[in-house]
Amino acid sequence: MLTRICLSLALLAATPAWAQLESTPFEIPATQTDETQMLTPPPVSSEAYPTTVGSQMRSNYLAAGLIINTAYDDNVLPGGSTTPIGDVTYSIFPQITLDRITPREQLALTYSPGFTFYQHTSALNAADQNGTLNFQYRLSQHTTVSVSDSFQKSSNVFNQPYPLSGGAISGSTQSPPVGVIAPYAERLNNIANIGLIYQLSRNGMIGASGIVTESNYPNPAEATGLYNSNSRGGSVFYSRRLSSTQYVGVTYQYLRSQGNPVSSQANPVNAQTEVQTHTILPFYTIYLNPTLSLSLSGGPQYFDATQSPSLPFSSWTPSAMASISWQRSYTNLVASYSRTVTGSGGLPGAFEISSANVSARCQIERTWTVGGAASYSINKNDTPLVSSSPGGHTLSGTVSIQYSMSEHLRAELGYARLHQSYIGIAVISNAPDSNREFISISYQFTRPLGR
Repeated sequence: MLTRICLSLALLAATPAWAQLESTPFEIPATQTDETQMLTPPPVSSEAYPTTVGSQMRSNYLAAGLIINTAYDDNVLPGGSTTPIGDVTYSIFPQITLDRITPREQLALTYSPGFTFYQHTSALNAADQNGTLNFQYRLSQHTTVSVSDSFQKSSNVFNQPYPLSGGAISGSTQSPPVGVIAPYAERLNNIANIGLIYQLSRNGMIGASGIVTESNYPNPAEATGLYNSNSRGGSVFYSRRLSSTQYVGVTYQYLRSQGNPVSSQANPVNAQTEVQTHTILPFYTIYLNPTLSLSLSGGPQYFDATQSPSLPFSSWTPSAMASISWQRSYTNLVASYSRTVTGSGGLPGAFEISSANVSARCQIERTWTVGGAASYSINKNDTPLVSSSPGGHTLSGTVSIQYSMSEHLRAELGYARLHQSYIGIAVISNAPDSNREFISISYQFTRPLGR
C-alpha cells in the first residue's frame, strides 16, 4: 500500500499545478510580519489548526517520551452479540517528536508505536503504529512547496485523538470527511498531500495540490459489511487579499474514490464502487484579530457513481464548509462544519456527508488543563439505484482533565463515547454504543534545537 502511495505522490508532484499523539502544527502567525507576504487561508491550506495551549506551545525542539494508559471499555466486541462485553485495556505508547523551523523550511515529524493489551479478551491484543510528517520549503521569496503524510495502523479507534476524522480539525475544503469505522478492528489508514503555492503579485496567490488516501481492514472477519477504500485527487486555487485581514478566492477540486468490500464472500463479485466529484468552491476568510479567524466556502458540486451491474448515476448538489479558530495563550477553540458528496467512507456508493467537529482546551491554572472534542456526522445515500445501503450517523466525544506534576510528568483522566448507527452492518448495529473511562501517565523529555 505504501508503495502505491509513494508512486501516486511522485506522479502528482510531476504534474504542473498537492496515536494518541497528533503532529505538532507549524506556528504560523495570524498576521504576517512582512506585509508583502500573503497568508494561506485555511480553505486552501493542508495544515490542521493548532490545538495546544499554555506551556504546551513550543517550536524548534527534539522530544522523546512515554505514555502509559489504562482504560475500561464497555463494548470491546460490538459485532459479537447484542449484549455488550466490557474489558480493561493497558496501553503503552513510546514517542519521538522533531520540530524545526528555519528561515526557509519548517519540519514537524512525530512517530509513536503503540502496544495494547486486554485483560480478558486477549485475542484483541495488538501493536499499533502512528506517524505524521509535515514539511514546508520556500523555494523562493514567493514560492513554497509542502508535503504532509499521516499513517496509522490502529486496532482501537480510542487510541487516536480524533478517531473518526483521520486527523486534527482542519479548515481545508479537501480534508477527508467522516466515514464509518469498525471500532475494534485492525485498520490501515494513510493520508498524503503535496502542494505548491506561488504568490504572483502583492495581493494575488495561486496554488495546486494533490491528495492520496488509503483505508483498509486487513482482517475481513473484524469488519464484515464495510468497504476498503482509496482516493486520488487534486485541486487548484486562486486567492486574493482584500486587506490585511480579509481574503477571498476560489478553488476547483477533483476526487476519484473507489471502494471494495472487505469480505468478498459476503458481497457480490461486482461490488466495487467508483465515485468521481468535481467541486467549485468560492471562499472567504477574515482574521477578526490576530488570534481569531473565520472561513466560509460554498459552491456547486457534480458527482457520478458506478457499481456494476447497476446503471451509472450522476447529479449536481451544493457543497459547503465553515471553520473557526480561536487561539489564546491559555485557551484554544477550533470548530468546522462541512457538507459534501463523496465515496470511500467505508460504504458503497456516493453519500452526502454532513459533519461537524469541535475541539476546546483551557489551561485553568498553571498545572491544570481541561479539554474536550466532539464529532457528529450524517451519511445519506445519494445513489439508491447504485447502492442499497441507507447510510447512518456517527457521534463521538471526549472530555478530559490534565494535571502537570512537573515539567516532564503529566497525568490525565477522561471519558470517551462513540455511537454509530448503520443498518445492516453487524459489526456496528448489534451494539452501537461504546463508552470508555481512562487514566494515563505521560513523561516527556524535551531538548531545544538551535538555541
